[in-house]
Amino acid sequence: MKNKAFLEGIRDGIPIGLGYFAVSFSLGIVARNAGLNPVQGFIASFFNLASAGEYALFTSIGAVATYLEIALITLVINARYLLMSTALTQRFDPKTPLIHRFLIGFAVTDELFGITIARPGYINPSYNYGAYLIAIPLWSIGTSLGIIAGNFLPLRVVSALSVALYGMFIAIIVPPAKKNRVILISIIISFAASYACTVIPKIKELSAGTRTIILTVVISSIVALIKPISDQDTPSAGESTKENEATESVK
Repeated sequence: MKNKAFLEGIRDGIPIGLGYFAVSFSLGIVARNAGLNPVQGFIASFFNLASAGEYALFTSIGAVATYLEIALITLVINARYLLMSTALTQRFDPKTPLIHRFLIGFAVTDELFGITIARPGYINPSYNYGAYLIAIPLWSIGTSLGIIAGNFLPLRVVSALSVALYGMFIAIIVPPAKKNRVILISIIISFAASYACTVIPKIKELSAGTRTIILTVVISSIVALIKPISDQDTPSAGESTKENEATESVK
């Protein structure tokens, strides 16, 4: 059973890993512009595993931000993974050892969380390890290769590849913005506020990292207070438990 789950994880991790490789290659260009070498880029990607978080990390390094600013901006941007990890705790068998919980929580990303939560019953660590075996190395190697390529490619090509990452972010925000007016308005306000903070006296003197931290916390908090997500949109813990029990009884 464990071997089967492991192979299924590898199968599901291949398309995710290939997508990660393409995205992290563009991140490698940003990392190269920030002065990182391939080894540093590999380590950063291996321990971060977050496109938006790493982009903030690399741009903050390039902007010579302080350690505190880098830590805070990375924490704020990656905060959604805390919620995902909390959701996954409801899907573990109570007997699951702490080491498995820790390792699975370490590699929580949007895509890996999606394939994990979509499987019925309790989380099988072997499945996740199979997916991680493909996804994590391809993500980290892609960053390193992006840095290496950035050192050899002409400046115009490097500049063009740097823009590709912005295209990825646009591709991420456009689909949900079409479906949800609140998200659309939040995005527009974020763009406007971000620009305003570059021209408003005193505020524009703050570093880019500090401005990003402030805007992220303030805008997300206001939206959460004004238009919170309805409880009907998310399954309750009781419903999740019932689903698990039903699945186990079928087995």
